[in-house]
Amino acid sequence: ADEHLDLDDGRWEDIHVITGALKLFFRELPEPLVPFGHFDKFIAAIKMQEPVRRGRCIRDLVYSLPPANHDTMMLLFRHLCRVIEYKEENRMSVQSIAIVFGPTLLRPASEEGNMAMHMVFQNQVVEHILNQYSYIF
Repeated sequence: ADEHLDLDDGRWEDIHVITGALKLFFRELPEPLVPFGHFDKFIAAIKMQEPVRRGRCIRDLVYSLPPANHDTMMLLFRHLCRVIEYKEENRMSVQSIAIVFGPTLLRPASEEGNMAMHMVFQNQVVEHILNQYSYIF
């Protein structure tokens, strides 16, 4: 919206409010950051056994995203990598970030099938992109 936000306002001091708003923004998008049409491709890529092939495939998939999705992903993951740099203070490791953001950024068009298995792979995709950020972007 065109609303001006004053981040110096006291209501924004609690980091959980800001992080919750960020996650809510991505969860409420009409389509996730990784579009529905890319979901199965990312899941198939993360299941690849050969690491070099898996890495290339995921990088290529990220580059195949629409420009707005790709650019947003690049900025978001750059920020998340910075958060991970302070994992000793904030307890947000790569795995923790992946658990929080995996199902939000990457989800199937319908919730049919094994949601628990989907979640494992969703988290692995986010983990891979975080771990390979400089290679991918």
